[in-house]
Amino acid sequence: MADAEAKERRILVAVDEGEESMYALSWCLKNLICESSKDTLILLYVKPPRVVYTALDGTGYMFSSDIITTMEKYSNDVAGCVIEKAKTLCRDLQNVKVETKVEHGDPRDVICEMTGKLGADMLVMGSHGYGLIKRAFLGSVSNHCAQNASCPVLIVKRPKSTAGSN
Repeated sequence: MADAEAKERRILVAVDEGEESMYALSWCLKNLICESSKDTLILLYVKPPRVVYTALDGTGYMFSSDIITTMEKYSNDVAGCVIEKAKTLCRDLQNVKVETKVEHGDPRDVICEMTGKLGADMLVMGSHGYGLIKRAFLGSVSNHCAQNASCPVLIVKRPKSTAGSN
């Protein structure tokens, strides 16, 4: 057990705009990270794939370069906000190194790829809890990563809200 405690782990936490990923990060901080460790926590945000814009959209209207630039800026702003929110949750960590990474592409593929590239010992991610139909159309990022990541995957399910019940 002493060897396990002494090992410096690289824990990759996938974060996005959803509350589920922030809950998973909070859970990770409370249950996996201990102050005496020298773990490295890597916060990964994956921007959705860049859409290839043609001169005309599906309705025949032209996209100006200003609109494309605005859309790109918005995507960067969202990424920055998500990473800042995640870093704020980690602000009280003493010995744990926190790294951030922003990538772009299909989150399923990018997250799995980054586990190998970054030498992650564990991947922590939230579950959106989509139903069968929605998951069939959208695909489950967490399920894909559980099957394809190069390290163990911990999927943290957010408890159902108890708001309104006494």
